Amino acid sequence: MTSLRVAVLGPGGVGGLLAVLLARQGHAVTCLARPGTARHIEEHGLRLTSDRFGELTAEVDGADRLAGPVDVLLVTTKATSLDEALERVPAEVLGDAVVVPLLNGVEHMAALRERYAAAHVVAGTIRVFASRPAPGEIRHEGQLLAVQLAPGAEPLAAALTDAGVDVTVRPDEAGLLWDKLCFLAPMALLTTRARAPLGTVREQHGDELAAVIAEVAAVARAEGAASDPAATREFAWSLPDGMHSSMQRDAAEGNPTELEAIGGAVLRAADRHGVEVPLTRSIVDELRVRPG
Repeated sequence: MTSLRVAVLGPGGVGGLLAVLLARQGHAVTCLARPGTARHIEEHGLRLTSDRFGELTAEVDGADRLAGPVDVLLVTTKATSLDEALERVPAEVLGDAVVVPLLNGVEHMAALRERYAAAHVVAGTIRVFASRPAPGEIRHEGQLLAVQLAPGAEPLAAALTDAGVDVTVRPDEAGLLWDKLCFLAPMALLTTRARAPLGTVREQHGDELAAVIAEVAAVARAEGAASDPAATREFAWSLPDGMHSSMQRDAAEGNPTELEAIGGAVLRAADRHGVEVPLTRSIVDELRVRPG
């Protein structure tokens, strides 16, 4: 196995989880974060508590700015802090590295390709329920950890597979990105509006959840993705009752949410294609003006 130099921009739940798994496989991992978090990671490493992998620790480097070349940059920040985080990665230092954003939404791809013109920006998604209770502390709930990558990041795909991640490489970028959004947008919007976990939403608002799934699937088809609302509904109903979305958690904690990156992106794509999404639009509009 070839060792990769991997920078993780945003070592929260997703980034911290992948940083631990890659570092334990012998890859050189640097976590890029705010100065206080970077110092903590440099001094104490990362600690993972996972239902799937158990209790793991890993020594990684911590830095507040990319200072040297890497093979792969994983972008794992929240959409709400992406612009600020990217200041930690100068384009001239990054060069022609492979950049893999594992972000919610679809609109970040164009922004990253414009900013890092010399790099190879490869679409990716991740399905996982992970959080960062404190700097350097990662919690991974359940067994789900599935990454999809477009062609161009095969060494990373191999490294993640060796680390125990479920990885698929697929050729259709639009399908890859919209498949996740077709599930994520309905779940995030409904759980956030209801201020309740997924089980409660399914029980009390199941018809609305299914309707939003169908609306987002129609937008995805207009964007060139072969969406399958029946499969999305089946997946949404297979998850544990207590599942919360990150948007719901952010709203409950009074933090900025990814409403625009998730729900807003669906509406903007719907408008481009003239697709009617009345229920999705009403929920997004309600959340845009609702405090907390």
